[in-house]
Amino acid sequence: MDSFLGTANPWRTLDLTEAPADGPVAFHDDLTPATLLDAYRHGLYPFPADTEEQKILSEMTYEGRVPVLGDGADPYAVAWCSPDPRPVISVDEVRLQRSLRKQLRNKVEWTTTVDVCFERVVRQCRAGREPRWLTDRLVASLVALHEAGHAHSVEVWDGEELVGGTFGVRVGGVFSADSQFTLASGASKVAIACLVRRMARSGGVAVDVQHDGDHARLIGAVPIPRARYLELLREHGSVAGTMAAEPLPARELAA
Repeated sequence: MDSFLGTANPWRTLDLTEAPADGPVAFHDDLTPATLLDAYRHGLYPFPADTEEQKILSEMTYEGRVPVLGDGADPYAVAWCSPDPRPVISVDEVRLQRSLRKQLRNKVEWTTTVDVCFERVVRQCRAGREPRWLTDRLVASLVALHEAGHAHSVEVWDGEELVGGTFGVRVGGVFSADSQFTLASGASKVAIACLVRRMARSGGVAVDVQHDGDHARLIGAVPIPRARYLELLREHGSVAGTMAAEPLPARELAA
């Protein structure tokens, strides 16, 4: 039984109709696994502050403009985002650049896996990045969601060496990819492409990459209105599906 089902959460009453397109749509100092999972189910993701200076800046910038939920002692510790538009890859629209496909055909040692080392991927995604939004508290909740079967990682291996990966939270047929890392050229794109393919094979419909930009669009992300993204969650959020765990040759993606 899912221990997070039926847990009360603050997101059901949050109206995103007039919420800002960029930046936070709410502040709420609660990163427990249940609240985190329900945030993804309602089209939000967290951006915690790592320093007191960040919290003070958020309060000075957004007080009176963005709602503060709950009665936590540190109300501006976590910003919650729901951008409009949202960059989403439909499972039948992922693409790789010709140069990367050519590269992959020669990468006979590259394989991809699912959930082999979730926490390692998360920590690699935060290594050397500032601001450090992947705080210890958020990492702990993500690991709890992973252990409960809601958060997943995709790993890219060169032989036995981890060279890239991505992680995020699955809500039925929709996967929200929080971050990626690469230690070898093209490895993060391979991770996302593999994630999309594995979602397709397990009944999924879309992968949300959260942040728009050239990198997202190069692998097939298309900005869609936030309202449409929320519809996808409502329409497909209860779809059951499990991504196959067996290793796959990365060069399959070049086909």
